[in-house]
Amino acid sequence: MRKRYLIEVVQNDQLIVFCPPSLLQENGPKRIAFGSNSMAVEFLPHPDREDRIVMSRVIQKELQFPEFKLPLHVFLDNQTLYIGPLVGIFTAGFTLHPDQLLGERTQFFSKLLSVNKNVGALAFVFGEQHIDWEQGTIEGYFFHDGDWEQREVPFPNVIYDRLPNRRSEGIPKLVKVKKRLQQEYLIPWYNPGFFNKLDIYERLLQDHSVDKYLPETHPFTSFSLIERMLSKYGHVYIKPKNGSLGFGIHQIIFDKNTNDYYCRYQDDDGANRLQKFHSLEKLFERVFAKQSLEKMVVQQGIHLVRNEQRPVDFRIHTNKDETGSWHVSALAAKIAGPGSPTTHKRSGGEIKTISEIFPAEDAGMFEEKLSNAALSLSHALDRNVEGIIGEIGFDLGIDRNGDVWLFEANSKPGRSIFSHPELKEFDLLTRKLSLAFAVFLTEQALLHPEELYQ
Repeated sequence: MRKRYLIEVVQNDQLIVFCPPSLLQENGPKRIAFGSNSMAVEFLPHPDREDRIVMSRVIQKELQFPEFKLPLHVFLDNQTLYIGPLVGIFTAGFTLHPDQLLGERTQFFSKLLSVNKNVGALAFVFGEQHIDWEQGTIEGYFFHDGDWEQREVPFPNVIYDRLPNRRSEGIPKLVKVKKRLQQEYLIPWYNPGFFNKLDIYERLLQDHSVDKYLPETHPFTSFSLIERMLSKYGHVYIKPKNGSLGFGIHQIIFDKNTNDYYCRYQDDDGANRLQKFHSLEKLFERVFAKQSLEKMVVQQGIHLVRNEQRPVDFRIHTNKDETGSWHVSALAAKIAGPGSPTTHKRSGGEIKTISEIFPAEDAGMFEEKLSNAALSLSHALDRNVEGIIGEIGFDLGIDRNGDVWLFEANSKPGRSIFSHPELKEFDLLTRKLSLAFAVFLTEQALLHPEELYQ
């Protein structure tokens, strides 16, 4: 773990910074920086503390450094001592209510920012309306001592993208903000964009290290495509290319004995439905009358392992840490609700730990297989997708033969699995890692920018 230093502010107007002698080597620092602000100061060795850096009030004000008494990292480059990192979390949907700053997402952000002390980073939330381009500052929201506080800070070292949905991602003024901060200010921006199912599938298909995990998937083109896949697999799933949370997923099953077709889906009222049809054409006329089929993909059905006769799939979170390495940060089983085409909680699905539903020897085997697959897929996505990825949520399945299959990869994974009491510690771990990765990106941007933008 990198060393962190407590930053103290004292009441004087001297342009002097006291810091541990270990930071004051030959050709030591001549400037101090916080975010995009920096200034020339004199550095002197702290007389008796190796764990803190002391600056005057005048330096604090010039740097626009919020005095929250947090241990932070330092980076030394080109005779400048950088303290931080300062992490901007970019989002949308701010309200006028201080207690519900971001509506129903307020609790998530307050929990995310509460790991500041554990990570050694100073993080804040902001939207495009909080940026002052002329001054190069942001009126950011910090969560400190249980309350939201708005402080003016310089532009951050890195930006973590937490836009809430695809609609906000496409808003022109938000696109412009992202482009400007990345291109004009060269601020690393991580976890950009939502994944498109078909695009991700086609990219991973070219990577032979992971193509074994990919079920046959095609854009919807014709009934004959579905007939062929039903003949081969017995059932298929039809999904929106840009769907999330299980909305719009339909399972189509073909009964070879009666030549009947069955469709399992969730209707507009949220009820799980199973309907029988004598032809595929009738099924589509009835069930998909209001759907845009050109926005759908058709995916091979998998005969999944079961628990109490109900299909089981798995959610695996992976995160990069402060060294830029991938880790499995959470793993849970999801059991399909009665009559549901998916395992999503809103469709009656249940969240369990693997050890709750399988014997110890099976649980260990499944966990190892799923972890290995998730890490391989994380590295493959890193190689094949543009932008800087720091976290991924995978929906994986294991079939009756013990083979692992990828159903979905999510760049902004939901957090419903963390409602399970035994998964709370993994909720904390994923939050810590999502900010710890900012430490790595800050160091890369300062010391090895050619590696970051290659």
